[in-house]
Amino acid sequence: MRSKRRIGSLLEMQATLHRAIGVGSRPLIALVLAFTISGLLILTQRVNPLTAFGAMLNGAVGSVGGLAATGVRAIPLIFGGLSFALAFQAGLFNVGVEGQLLVGAAAATTVAIQAWPIPGWLQMILAMLAAAFAGSLWALIPAYLRAYRGISEIVVTLMLNFIAANFISYLVLDGPLRRPGAWFPQSPDLVQATWLPLLIPRTSLHAGIIIAVALGILLYNLMKLTPFGFWVRMAGSNPDAAEYAGVNVKAYSLTIMLLAGSVAGLAGASEIMGLRHALFENFSGGLGYDGIAVGLLAAGNPLGVILAALFFGALRAGAGLMQQTVGITTAMADVIQALTVFFVVGMGFASTPEEVGPEKPTAQKEELVKC
Repeated sequence: MRSKRRIGSLLEMQATLHRAIGVGSRPLIALVLAFTISGLLILTQRVNPLTAFGAMLNGAVGSVGGLAATGVRAIPLIFGGLSFALAFQAGLFNVGVEGQLLVGAAAATTVAIQAWPIPGWLQMILAMLAAAFAGSLWALIPAYLRAYRGISEIVVTLMLNFIAANFISYLVLDGPLRRPGAWFPQSPDLVQATWLPLLIPRTSLHAGIIIAVALGILLYNLMKLTPFGFWVRMAGSNPDAAEYAGVNVKAYSLTIMLLAGSVAGLAGASEIMGLRHALFENFSGGLGYDGIAVGLLAAGNPLGVILAALFFGALRAGAGLMQQTVGITTAMADVIQALTVFFVVGMGFASTPEEVGPEKPTAQKEELVKC
């Protein structure tokens, strides 16, 4: 009897641990593993890992300038992560965040370089709306092909990223956004009235951080507390049950991809209007792909996206001081980021067997009845 009780207790502890890992501990475990391996790599260079990580932390949050730099680097990652997270909750993988970001930046630039006879704040809003519309339009092609032709959105969005990058190059090299006489391919400067206002003087932290965080909170409530969010999640997790309940899965998939594209377009607008104030060739540097990493680390949770983006922003903001202090190259920040995402995915960031097993459709039906 005692042995049976012990076995039962062990099984119960195992189930409890599995559930704990499933509901949010994976990112924390992934961080511990990533920093452990990174620390070992730093040790091979005869540097104390604690000293290196301490310098990185100090560079990220040890001063007003560091905090501002962390926020600035996190802004496009929040938008990009939210874009991926929205599609992910519908069972889609929007790897086209980079392309949607680029066309969004181009659309915002087109509106913001014109000296219109309207208030600056209105032109600023119109530029951001143009970016959102352009990103949504860029996502329309893969969204339609996935919903109504069954073609993988991963392949289509990935190809569109390269098209968008070359399109931006054309615009600033030989196209209508070219700035004559510029030493580097770029557009004319944006009208200053369309710049996103700075939050802290003598830093680069701009109002984009407020917009991004507010949007993350809004989207979290949309996906968790509204019927629309419930139907989207049902369509993504169990399309058959959704169809049985009368949900138009194709229409919801199309809608959520368009919404994801618009959010990615805002990432481009925030980068151009808040930081660079002109459209440059290759200005993104892979921000859209970094947004995907943020979405993966957050497991599709909009609030988690905010935290993950701030973490990645802190890594990059603090990497410079780490290099100055102990001589470890700033590439270590990319190593930590890559290892974190690797471990999150390796542990099954999206689901556990209990979440996708035979009991899930029943739980969905019960939730459906409550709605």
